Amino acid sequence: MRLIGGLLGLILAVPLLASAEEIGSVSTVFKFVGPNDRIVVEAFDDPKVDGVTCYLSRAKTGGMKGGLGLAEDRAEASIACRQTGPISFKGDLKDGDEVFKERTSLVFKTMQVVRFLDKKRNTLVYLVYSDRLIEGSPQNAVTAIPILPWPHE
Repeated sequence: MRLIGGLLGLILAVPLLASAEEIGSVSTVFKFVGPNDRIVVEAFDDPKVDGVTCYLSRAKTGGMKGGLGLAEDRAEASIACRQTGPISFKGDLKDGDEVFKERTSLVFKTMQVVRFLDKKRNTLVYLVYSDRLIEGSPQNAVTAIPILPWPHE
């Protein structure tokens, strides 16, 4: 019964995370078999903050393993979030709220984006990093958006 409750909770929590839309990609390494290694640019809207879109660029491993979803992608990523409309909050924001998460290896590694609210400076701060079950990576990137009135308001 606990397992069913846990699975149901996980299923209900998934829609709270943003899903990414691929904007474009460039090939970085040609592979004879399977897709090429590439850098992908994706966009996602913050699910709890209207008017904010984040752009994430990251490496995707190709080849046979990459084509089958068995390769481990690199930990490096870059992020840029921008105000794309009037900013409004959908409920309370907690520091470190997970905004985006995607698996970057078959089982043990994920890339995630978390949000912080810097109340003193009236700014939203987004951090992208990669973690692993055993050992994560210190590589990260950060972006910030001042909360300003939208010109069309």
